[in-house]
Amino acid sequence: MKNVLVTGGGRGIGAGIVDALAAESWNVAFCGRTEPEKMMGRCAEIENRHNVRALYIQCDVSNRDDRRAVFDGVLEEFSELNALVNNAGVAPLVRADILDATEDSFDRVLDINLKGPYFLTQLVANYMVDQKKKNADFYSAIINVGSVSATVASVSRGEYCISKAGVAMATLLWAVRLAEFGIPVYEIRPGIIKSDMTAAVTSKYDKLIADGLTLQPRWGFPEDVGKAVASLLRGDFPYSTGQVINVGGGMDIGRL
Repeated sequence: MKNVLVTGGGRGIGAGIVDALAAESWNVAFCGRTEPEKMMGRCAEIENRHNVRALYIQCDVSNRDDRRAVFDGVLEEFSELNALVNNAGVAPLVRADILDATEDSFDRVLDINLKGPYFLTQLVANYMVDQKKKNADFYSAIINVGSVSATVASVSRGEYCISKAGVAMATLLWAVRLAEFGIPVYEIRPGIIKSDMTAAVTSKYDKLIADGLTLQPRWGFPEDVGKAVASLLRGDFPYSTGQVINVGGGMDIGRL
């Protein structure tokens, strides 16, 4: 049985990923900013439903000590770590025109969405390389959850777009660096997903989807992303490191 760490796994897209991997017999560790006591029931539900082990650790991925603590906690509980899914991310607290956006908002979003996963990947990747040197058959993989906002400009949340563009480049960098060790790195790029992050703009996206924003005329759901992650971690794409899987109902296709 393999072990995975999913950041931001307590809700939204992250919860969909955790559910999909637990259903495929992964032991799942997940982290977030919620107090551990509030996640005890969630862990018990996962374990009872899927007959796997579930671990929740409170963590702010932008904090170096928290990143180390969650990594150490996973190894203490599971003994080894086979896969990392960098999913934790935030939107700006206030959607502000880039003419007015603040440095504090920029720093917050970039620290959580880009710096955090970049250095957590560094920590986990060094561990995976060491394991590969000991055992070439040691299974390992890394997935970054990006966003269509990596390539679609939204001037009311520029810091978010920039953070996800950075995640896209980080995926390429880690794919190149880890290729010699046989560690694949992928990016999942969700489109409009029904979650707490999009709750405040539901009516806006309802209209855009009705007007043809997506080729498949519906919202995406966390389970759509979860299925894509599960497919990658099953090894269904063994010759595709560094590639992007778009989960956006075709909204990325340019049309005249």
